[in-house]
Amino acid sequence: MRAVTKRPDSLTTALQTHIAQAIAAAGGWIGFDRFMALALYTPGLGYYANDSTKFGTMPESGSDFVTAPELTPLFGQTLAEQVAEALAQTGTHEVWEFGAGSGALALQLLDALGDRVHRYTIVDLSGSLRARQQALLARHAHKLQWVDALPAQFEGVVVGNEVLDAMPVQLLARQGGQEGGAWHERGVALGDGGAFVWADRPTSLRPPVEIEGPHDYLTEIHAQGEAFIRTLADRLVRGAIFLLDYGFGESEYYHPQRAMGTVMCHQAHQADDNPLVSVGLKDITAHVNFTAMALAAQEAGLEVLGYTTQAHFLINCGLLQKMEQLPQAARANAVKLIMEHEMGELFKVLALAKGASWNVLGFAQGDRSHRL
Repeated sequence: MRAVTKRPDSLTTALQTHIAQAIAAAGGWIGFDRFMALALYTPGLGYYANDSTKFGTMPESGSDFVTAPELTPLFGQTLAEQVAEALAQTGTHEVWEFGAGSGALALQLLDALGDRVHRYTIVDLSGSLRARQQALLARHAHKLQWVDALPAQFEGVVVGNEVLDAMPVQLLARQGGQEGGAWHERGVALGDGGAFVWADRPTSLRPPVEIEGPHDYLTEIHAQGEAFIRTLADRLVRGAIFLLDYGFGESEYYHPQRAMGTVMCHQAHQADDNPLVSVGLKDITAHVNFTAMALAAQEAGLEVLGYTTQAHFLINCGLLQKMEQLPQAARANAVKLIMEHEMGELFKVLALAKGASWNVLGFAQGDRSHRL
């Protein structure tokens, strides 16, 4: 059902009241993962469940951030080369896209893949985004279906572009150094006037590696992301999975110098690190620990086919040749996909499979699986 459009101030007030009630019901404190889930996904009120504009290239559009498919159609057209190979290698004819956003990537893939895709299933919790996707994808309506949960069994090629970074994370804070420092889980409580404030509680939770140094340290662990991978593994009968997102391998993720964590917010194409204000009006994300995702996949029975930077992946899939066919002005956005200081290095691609294994096009050069 389409969410009711609300004024920003009334939306924030309603969502703050809802979260405050959840905190009170939980005894005065909730973990950050619960807060993040409520802020992003509360029906009709959360950031991804309300009618605000989210995706776009300029803040004048009312958007908050841009993803690769909005930047240039070459992203989806190039990814389609990899998806086509995966469909052929797995003997399947269905694409499953998680968190399809504006629908731009689905449109690019459907246009490029043609008859190789018999059905395109979008898994999306957002009713308002679903309505926009249906309008944009109208000419492919005969192939499309929307679901809000995976079936017990499915097959095909799964695509998730900037999906893992929007999954709630738990925050762990160490007061003091490696020797004798105390770990706490950072959560949210209510302060004066009902404002949300940080509150730490002792915990037995730990990051997956020891973090050296005498300093305080804030970081994340990704139980929900790992659970998502295990669900895919449990239900995928045959197929492949391609996850594209910003993040690092474990050694870089938990580097001693990364002491402030990776949680960030995005609003009107500006970034900030305070998710406790303007709740419901801005995105909340955390970088992905790709080592954790790969280990969860392997433990659940999936094979890791490859892991590399977005730049290597797209170049392997033929982006440069496609760029040559563009006029000079249109190349500027496409090159941002692979430039090191733009999306090329920070964004990574992890490929997983069940029931099939092959030398994957996107990892022909620059595979970093050995560094996970």
